[in-house]
Amino acid sequence: MTTKLRQPTPFLASRIHHVELRPGLTGMCAGYEQNEWRAEQLARHLIEWLPEFALSYSELTRIQAYNAVNLVGQAAKSVYESPKYQHRGECGELLLHVMLRQMFGTLPAISKYYYKDSQNDTVKGFDNVHVVADRDELQLWLGEVKFYSDVRRAIRDVVPELVAHTQREYLRSEFTAITNKIDPHWPHADRLKKLLDRNTSLDEVFDAVCIPVLLTYNSAVIDGHTEVSSGFLTAFQTEVRGHYDNFASQKLPADLRIHLFLLPMKDKATLVEAFHERLRVCQSLAQT
Repeated sequence: MTTKLRQPTPFLASRIHHVELRPGLTGMCAGYEQNEWRAEQLARHLIEWLPEFALSYSELTRIQAYNAVNLVGQAAKSVYESPKYQHRGECGELLLHVMLRQMFGTLPAISKYYYKDSQNDTVKGFDNVHVVADRDELQLWLGEVKFYSDVRRAIRDVVPELVAHTQREYLRSEFTAITNKIDPHWPHADRLKKLLDRNTSLDEVFDAVCIPVLLTYNSAVIDGHTEVSSGFLTAFQTEVRGHYDNFASQKLPADLRIHLFLLPMKDKATLVEAFHERLRVCQSLAQT
C-alpha cells in the first residue's frame, strides 16, 4: 500500500511564479511579523520538514507515536553536527526541498543524508532528487542550490556547475549513485530505476528532466521594508526580475528545462543561526 506523504501547512509565499518562461521563475518570500522579517518562523517551518528531508521512505512511513521522537532526532543528527554551521549549505537544500514540494507537488526520490558515511560530510552530487509522477509520465527534478548572501556570486558560481553537471559522463555517474540509494519500498522505485538505466538514451531522460535552481541572497528590498505593502510587492518584483534577467542571460544548458527559484532574505546569517538552534534541540532527542 502506498503511503501518501502529508505536507506541513505552507509558510513561504510565492510572489512571482512563471512556469511558461524559459527558464521558469519563482520568487519566494518569508514575509514579516510585527515589523520583523520572519527568520525565526521560517527556521521553525524548516524543522517541520526535517523527517521527510533526511529519512528514507521506509523510515518515514514507520513513524509512530512510540518512535517519532527518536526518528526526528536521528534525522536532525544526519544533517550535520558541526560547530562551523555558518558555512554549511544544508539549510539551502532543505529550502529547495520545501519549495519543490509546495509549488510543484514533487515527491522526494532519495534522501542523501540517510546514506552519509560520516555525519559532518558534505554530500556531493545534485542537492535534491525529486520526481513528479502520474500514470503516464515520470519527471525527474535534480536540484542545484547556492545558499549565499550575494546573488551575483551565486549566479556566477551556479552557471558553470549547471554546465558541468549536465555532461554525459557526470550524469551517468550521478544516475548510478541515485539508483543505488533508491528505497525499494518507495512506490516509484522501479520506474525511476528504468529511467536512469544506462541503456535508456539520455535524449529520453532529458525529455523527463527539470533542473530547479535555488539562489538565496541578502536583499535590499527585504531589509528596507517592515511589512508586505503594495510598495513592497512592487519593489520585490522589480528586484527579483532583475536578478532573473541576469541569470537568464547566462550561457545555460540549452537542451534541459531549468526553473529558477529566488529567495531574498534580510540576513542569511540570522536564518542560519535560528535553524541551527532548532536543529541542535532536535538532535538531543535521538537515542544514543
